[in-house]
Amino acid sequence: MAVAPVFPRCPQRLTPGLPLFAVALAAVLGSPAASGKGIESLRLPPGFVIEELNFKVPNARQMALTGNGTLIVGSRRKGRVYAVPEALSNPQPQVIELLDGLLMPSGVAVHEGALYVAATDRVLKIADIDSRLRPSPPTETVSDSLPDKRHHGWKYIKFGPDGQLYVPVGAPCNICLSADARFASLLQMNPVSGATRIWAHGIRNTVGFAWHPGTGELWFSDNGRDMMGDDVPAEEINIITAAGQHFGYPFVHAGDIPDPKFGDHAQRKKWVFEDPVVKIQAHSAALGMDFYSHDVFPEAYHNALFVAEHGSWNRSSKVGYQVSVITDTGGERRYQPFVTGWLTDGRSWGRPNDVLVTRDGALLISDDSQGLIYRVRYQPSAALALTIPGVPGVLSGL
Repeated sequence: MAVAPVFPRCPQRLTPGLPLFAVALAAVLGSPAASGKGIESLRLPPGFVIEELNFKVPNARQMALTGNGTLIVGSRRKGRVYAVPEALSNPQPQVIELLDGLLMPSGVAVHEGALYVAATDRVLKIADIDSRLRPSPPTETVSDSLPDKRHHGWKYIKFGPDGQLYVPVGAPCNICLSADARFASLLQMNPVSGATRIWAHGIRNTVGFAWHPGTGELWFSDNGRDMMGDDVPAEEINIITAAGQHFGYPFVHAGDIPDPKFGDHAQRKKWVFEDPVVKIQAHSAALGMDFYSHDVFPEAYHNALFVAEHGSWNRSSKVGYQVSVITDTGGERRYQPFVTGWLTDGRSWGRPNDVLVTRDGALLISDDSQGLIYRVRYQPSAALALTIPGVPGVLSGL
């Protein structure tokens, strides 16, 4: 399959000593640049181009956009939340350290002009965020009563079509059955009172979900348990069709794999489990996701689900480290890689964490290991015919 040219925005981001011609040629031929590291080694389908936005956000996790186009980015290890005004239009935007000193504030969402930030045990609100883009703006506490366990305690949050805030609480372990039913669940939170109820059970650790633009159903990723081998159990993509459904954890994994410890537990009989609709290679760490609801990308991508695969940490050979896409044509779902190249010859240099579709139909990707935000756009006109000896019909973006 032909591969689209990849254009860095800034020449200094090219591999030292590698001419632009060589970068474009490598992109066209599908072979990585000599270093195997850097934006010039990323691969996309034909007609798509990718660039690094010209700023860094350390440990960049979930992203959200305000009404005025400010990019909000959470972090995990850094304990900070960042704001980047004019992130998509200013060639040299300013990065503002909005909040600091929080416990893994990876979750961010914007609703009715306010910013919501989810740390491990609390949700904070900054009203009228576009007028408060400065360090340490005043915050309101929506809730400070979430479980405070650090294991799988980081959050990914979004507002649903019902105006409620959805907040996951991961399992506080690799595999266990907790007395607090909020663990291993997805909560629905009232953004005014902070009151919660369990929306779905049996979810080990979801760090990504989105509502289908056509059906309104909630799709989410779930990371499978560890210590069962390189290829078991698969990562899951699930659909919640009604409140109160159970997705298996800790009793069953990937729909049909009984857990060695809890597979015959007495509580298993209380539930009917929902099967995943898509299975992804075990340990790929499917995280942030977003549906493509614009018409800028080709028709095959309309209503497609983009998924950031953070990559494995304890598998004998690495997997993931890519952005994948799930398309649905006539009821037939197809999963395939969309952006690859962060993993080359068993070595990784980047870790996609979240994806976000912008108002103009581009796709943003956060990379928490490099502190980078990428932008993917569809520009078929950027590919100009280039004659290369011995390679007829090759296209390049020179």
